[in-house]
Amino acid sequence: MGDRKHILVAPEFHPVSLKVLVAAELSKQPLTVQTPSGPDDPVWRCSLAGLPVLLTSDGGVLFSPSAAARHLLSAAGDADLELWLSWDGRVLQPLALRRLQAALAGRTDPAAAAALAAALQKLTDAGALPEAAGAVIWSTLQPLLELDGGKHVTLPPALAARLEAVAKTASCSAALRRLYGKESVEASRSAVLATNLPVIGLDTAQPATANGPADPSNGDTKGASKQGKKASGKGGKGSPAKTKPVSVQNSPADPATEREPEEDISTEEVDVAVKAFLAGPGSAPTPRERKAPVLPQKNSRNVLITSALPYVNNVPHLGNIIGCVLSADVFARFCRLRGYTTLYVCGTDEYGTATETKAIQEGLTPQQICDKYNELHRGIYEWFNISFDHFGRTTTKEQTQITQDIFKAVHENGFTTEDVMEQLFCSKCDRFLADRFVEGVCPLCGYDDARGDQCDKCGKLINAVELKSPRCKLCSAPPEVRSSRHIFLDLPNVEAPLRAWFKTASPQWTSNARVIGNSWLRDGLKPRCITRDLRWGTPVPLPGYEDKVFYVWFDAPIGYISMTAQYTAEWRRWWEAPGDVTYYQFMAKDNVPFHAVVFPACLLATGRPYTMVSHLMATEYLNYEEGKFSKSRGVGVFGNDARDTGIPSDIWRFYLLYVRPENQDAAFSWTDLMTKNNSELLNNLGNFVNRSLSFCQRCFGGQVPEMNIQVEERQLIGKVARELRRYLVLLEAATLRDAIRHILNISRLGNQYMQASQPWVLVKGSEAERLRAGTVIALSANITCLLSVMLQPYMPQTSATIQSQLNAPASVNALADTFVCMLPAGHRIGEPTPLFEKLVPARIEELRQKYQGQQQQPQKPAPAGSGAADVSRLEQEVTKQGDIVRKLKAAKASKDEVQAQVKVLLDLKKQLADATAAAAESSGTAGKADVSQLEQSVAKQGDIVRQLKAAKAPKDEVQAQVKVLLDLKKQLADATAAAGDSSGTASKADVTRLEQEVAKQGDVVRNLKAAKAPKDEVQAQVTILLDLKKQLAEASVAAGIATPSPASDKPTSKSSKKGKK
Repeated sequence: MGDRKHILVAPEFHPVSLKVLVAAELSKQPLTVQTPSGPDDPVWRCSLAGLPVLLTSDGGVLFSPSAAARHLLSAAGDADLELWLSWDGRVLQPLALRRLQAALAGRTDPAAAAALAAALQKLTDAGALPEAAGAVIWSTLQPLLELDGGKHVTLPPALAARLEAVAKTASCSAALRRLYGKESVEASRSAVLATNLPVIGLDTAQPATANGPADPSNGDTKGASKQGKKASGKGGKGSPAKTKPVSVQNSPADPATEREPEEDISTEEVDVAVKAFLAGPGSAPTPRERKAPVLPQKNSRNVLITSALPYVNNVPHLGNIIGCVLSADVFARFCRLRGYTTLYVCGTDEYGTATETKAIQEGLTPQQICDKYNELHRGIYEWFNISFDHFGRTTTKEQTQITQDIFKAVHENGFTTEDVMEQLFCSKCDRFLADRFVEGVCPLCGYDDARGDQCDKCGKLINAVELKSPRCKLCSAPPEVRSSRHIFLDLPNVEAPLRAWFKTASPQWTSNARVIGNSWLRDGLKPRCITRDLRWGTPVPLPGYEDKVFYVWFDAPIGYISMTAQYTAEWRRWWEAPGDVTYYQFMAKDNVPFHAVVFPACLLATGRPYTMVSHLMATEYLNYEEGKFSKSRGVGVFGNDARDTGIPSDIWRFYLLYVRPENQDAAFSWTDLMTKNNSELLNNLGNFVNRSLSFCQRCFGGQVPEMNIQVEERQLIGKVARELRRYLVLLEAATLRDAIRHILNISRLGNQYMQASQPWVLVKGSEAERLRAGTVIALSANITCLLSVMLQPYMPQTSATIQSQLNAPASVNALADTFVCMLPAGHRIGEPTPLFEKLVPARIEELRQKYQGQQQQPQKPAPAGSGAADVSRLEQEVTKQGDIVRKLKAAKASKDEVQAQVKVLLDLKKQLADATAAAAESSGTAGKADVSQLEQSVAKQGDIVRQLKAAKAPKDEVQAQVKVLLDLKKQLADATAAAGDSSGTASKADVTRLEQEVAKQGDVVRNLKAAKAPKDEVQAQVTILLDLKKQLAEASVAAGIATPSPASDKPTSKSSKKGKK
């Protein structure tokens, strides 16, 4: 390709040209640059739209800079690079263009700024990029970084440092010189302002222009012309399409519906894909037989996978299942399909206070509880088709031996200390209350049901003696404090090697795992007690500690090792081979501290070459509808419930992975489950598979016909191969949710191909048409075969069903790097039947009602008594808590500590607000005294907000106080309205007061906008303004003062309308 010449047509100094120039430098391809000659230029449409155009050497026309860059770089065949170029084209470039357009025109665009900030954070979290991807992304952001001193965008420090390094590379420097010559980037200002930059509709983060394609990757000039006519609409030529609200899908919550735009595909890419496809089964990798025991092999990628051990004392709910075992199962199945030597180990965590308390509740021994729930867990995971190589438990001799052995090594190396601890002791039960045997009020956030080891609300680890108002979990009696000697893991002493390991290992972790791990290391580690005064656990092998056991979070992670030892006597080949094994851990974010800090510290302290985690994959939380899962209240779907619904396990697997909370908390929704089943599975995937195979059975006697590949097939093969490559890249990175999109994209492409080709018509035509129909069906059958393999990690039963209907040989079950024809002409298929059943609203509503339990609609808690005494008490508590916060700030306490106390303060203020409102309500009306009290509270809170802003306090702290202020103002509005209702009408004095407040608030909003304040701050004040205007309108009507409606001052007669038009 080196002798081919491409032509870039672009206005002089246009900054968007930089992307194409950088791609040309990187790919070493000759590129001529020319400016548009005027209206008669062959690409005048695009030059008028203001976007550069690439005339390719093979006669193509690419209207998108990202598509042009992808075309120039396509020879590399880098699937990871393709993903980044795609993201740049559909997300980052449109956002940067819109931000640049607004900045140069002197407009503020808070929506685009916020969306761009979110995209930049995603980019930062992604870590290091491929060289070409980094250069292309730098070219997208360079104009924003340089114009007007870079004031139009603020980069996270880590990203800024990376891009600064990229800017110094030879390719980027050469591209800059070629674009600007001796000029600076400021020369691009006039070029940008003189052109009609596209209006960016950020609902999909793609440009929609009057004269260019809405699709930033579409290379069809015909399509561009059509789009131009469509976008111009009634407004005439050049009239921009309406801009939609911002909603950037950086990491889509809905991976299937956030479809990528139809992208150009180069001739070279198609040629490579078709050649690989036609190579046939002989070119495909051979599936590896799964034999036990699985052991690491030389010249193989050896992958060790564990998922956080589920507590044995409960039934796992859907959130537990997707956060740990199901996610790990998908990755394990994928690794096996890729031919990696893969071992997946898990089991139940059976020691600790949770087991003892559960045994007491059920009147069983701890061992009986463990036996009962271990079997329950096994049954649920078997129904979900979790493909463990071994599912074990921690109550084994292997666990005792290996835990004690690791402890002895840590102890002998000097990484333990001994100390006396103050502990809670229940005289009534005659026992120390370790961990979950004691409950009380969290000393950090005020949660009144915290455990003695950790608060479930704020997630912080705590010591039982720190609890406020502690109570014995067994008898509810208040305990006393007694002394007991314990062993501590000397984390400060192992901190240096731990930090060094963390620095090299954590870049491959999920973002939340890195953040949580860093938060522990940031303030320095403290000694951690690893023994407990319990009867159920691994005994401590030291004299004087015969009555103690190890803390569950010391020995539970060692269960991964002991369960491997239960599986094979050669367990050391997995666990003492750091250079030969890649170790993946899957868990929810609440388990991260123990796996990111405590467990690695223990292994490092032994001084032995243990295999350490290289990929810690943590999810956020999955909630249930609008609340949380609760077994005690019967809220939510638990593992056994899913089985009882009659909905196949594959549907549950698909949906849980579809909404997997990879970047933020997600929620299970019955309605959404029904929608995704009916749309994506039934109508998309199932429809394509059934159409393809039924047509093959009915019209070709159940035999795959001959293929005569034409242009349409070549294009489709290229696109399917691209989707497969992107699927592989995502799953290699354990990005499980986003990879689903590419499976569904392939079946969608297949449906479109079938619909466009209409084989049901062709088969009734001439011999040539019948041959053409055969080609369509043969290719569709092979796409179906590929889908069956890609589905296997997600929906193993469905995969097996499709392969049975295909009568596919076992040799198809290996994932090649590209799309290969595995079903040759003459292959006889099986009997096709529908894959999925429709879920109907009546059944879904029945299930929703069944599992909503005692969950009620959220409502404000009624403060006890709801009288003046309660208000007075809460006012005192607010004052007292405010003093605590101020003292912590004055003492420069850690941010986490301050935020915990601020959270308590905000909660107290909310209680005070509720109590005030409730007290007013209980008296039948909100009187003038209540209004006056709330006015004082609003004024006082307003002062707090102003002082924080003046002191340039952290944004989250300011926003928290603004939220309190808004809540108080709403209460004031409600109280004012109630007072008006009680008197029967609003007075003119009320109207006058509200008019003054509206005018004053209007000034606040205008001043913030003039000062270019952050969007969320402006919006908060706009919300107040709108609320005040609403109150004014209502008060005016109540007082009998005529207030025109928003449209009442406009002419309404037909003649007036005509004149206006």
